[in-house]
Amino acid sequence: MAVIDNCEAQFATPIPEERTCPKCGEIVEVFTRKGRVIEDSTCPKCGHVISAEEQLQAQPRKAPK
Repeated sequence: MAVIDNCEAQFATPIPEERTCPKCGEIVEVFTRKGRVIEDSTCPKCGHVISAEEQLQAQPRKAPK
C-alpha cells in the first residue's frame, strides 16, 4: 500500500509554475495539480485573473537574447 501512496502523493502536492499572462505577457506564478490551476492567480501588471481549474496550455518560453 505504501507504494501506491507514494505514487498518489506526487499528484497531491501543488506545483508552483511560471506562466505567461495571456493579456500582457508578464510572468505570473500559478500553483497547479495535474496540469490544472488550483487557485486564482492575478497578473501583477495588468490584473488579469487566471481562474482556478483552468487548463493551462504549455507555452514555450522565449530564450533571453
